[in-house]
Amino acid sequence: MEIVRTGRLVLRDLEEADCRAVHRYASDPEVIRYMDWGPNTEEETKKFVQRASEGQREQPRKNYELAIILKEDGQLIGGCSIHVSDSNNREGWIGYCLSRHFWRQGYATETAKALLRFGFDQLGLHRIFSLCDPENLASAHVLEKVGMEQEGRFRERKFRKGKWHDELSYAIIDYK
Repeated sequence: MEIVRTGRLVLRDLEEADCRAVHRYASDPEVIRYMDWGPNTEEETKKFVQRASEGQREQPRKNYELAIILKEDGQLIGGCSIHVSDSNNREGWIGYCLSRHFWRQGYATETAKALLRFGFDQLGLHRIFSLCDPENLASAHVLEKVGMEQEGRFRERKFRKGKWHDELSYAIIDYK
């Protein structure tokens, strides 16, 4: 199901037929360098897509794992998500991951803006945050570009791929 449409992209629910395209970026060590997961095996990618499909049926829905699709040709170029983490306080978080062939073309920024708009306008969130590895300068730039502000740095918060990593916390408030 289509969730959001932008100038160049469609963000829609992941489908089983997406496994091959998702696996292309989820198994690329360069793409997932700053992620807590991966590089994925084919089985891990298949299980991820299955879990995403199962999450589409939850009521009320709190988790949106989405495919990033180019409008012009229908190609899946990455994935993104928005999650309602605290319903009572109307808080959620976003994330995104793009195939490296589509880096530095504004797609991550367009995706993040669309997720924020969906979170505020459709999900009724008040605050949306995202966490970012301090070494992932491109992602930090995207978060700042869409109006998120760095709120802090969590020292050695994640044990990933054999060592401890800091995380930067970014957030934006809906001031309606």
